[in-house]
Amino acid sequence: MTYATITGWGKCLPPASLTNDDLGTIMDTSDEWIYPRTGIKARRVSHVSTQALATLAGRRALACAGLDAAALDGIILATATPGTLVPNGASAVQQALGAHKAAVFDLNAACTGFVYALSVATSLVQTGMMQRVLVIGAERLTQLLDWAKRDTAVLFGDGAGAVIIEASEQESGLIASKLGCDSEAREILHVPNFGTDRVRFADIDGLFTFNFEGQEIFKRAVRGMGEATGTVLAQAGIAPEQIDLIVPHQANVRIIETLAKRMNAPMEKVMVNIEQYGNTSAATVPIALCEALEQGRVKPNSYLLTAAFGAGLTWGAALIKWGDRVTPIASCDEVLPPCEQSALELIAHAVQGCQQARPADA
Repeated sequence: MTYATITGWGKCLPPASLTNDDLGTIMDTSDEWIYPRTGIKARRVSHVSTQALATLAGRRALACAGLDAAALDGIILATATPGTLVPNGASAVQQALGAHKAAVFDLNAACTGFVYALSVATSLVQTGMMQRVLVIGAERLTQLLDWAKRDTAVLFGDGAGAVIIEASEQESGLIASKLGCDSEAREILHVPNFGTDRVRFADIDGLFTFNFEGQEIFKRAVRGMGEATGTVLAQAGIAPEQIDLIVPHQANVRIIETLAKRMNAPMEKVMVNIEQYGNTSAATVPIALCEALEQGRVKPNSYLLTAAFGAGLTWGAALIKWGDRVTPIASCDEVLPPCEQSALELIAHAVQGCQQARPADA
């Protein structure tokens, strides 16, 4: 049987950090309000495009795997915030990397995007259609936020993470997955005026509506991820206590804690990095995976469990058996172009527009 082993990994986080105290200068909020509710203290604001974030994460993953981009058969970019819809963002990544023989496409399952993309890429490798695939989760969500609404503006940030998967005879990589969608409630997490449904030349041009029903999302996220994790463990015949590390979607620390409790897993077995990055949607899982490896929390042949939940309402979980190598073969020295502005300066124009369009939350 052919397996799809993870051989490389990399992340890209823009340098400008927007703290809770920074947000307190532009809206009625504070660290005391945000942190206890979410577990977030800061988030990154990108000065470059989604594709640029994705490209650098991809370069770093390629270096980690010791591969040249020309060896790639496919690139899957999981994102809900591509720089362009036509053409897709993945084609810009292919062009920048020089991966000219790779088939490319974007995949939008919102926050569950990376889990979906990893499952798709694994299937392509296992069927023999491809040998090496670059899977990227990248988002620039700060471009969509209404900076006059603290219920959503405080939650999201920008970033990218990526992995290389390669065909292997070793039993490793994604060994079980479950994907699904709770579309009955798709309106509770919704950007209704982003896409071709948006009315051209409307007065709201430049301002996006972000529907977010927090309590209902929390309930459905815990249920969806909990059921998905139970399914993949049953598929693989793995008991919860055999999981070495849980790498969940980083949406809210309370959701993460509830999921861990449902699995009877101590928080020492859970990777949490939401505090400094917020919710980077499809990028949260690969960024958290990269940081778990950097921290030495992933061991050879260990079992990793990941789960995510996002707009749609998509949900999914994946069980990964790690391979032998937990250190990079090489590193990539490339960095993003210098950022000459602070995070507050980067969003200043958007903040002004949002505040003029509607009053700030009380």
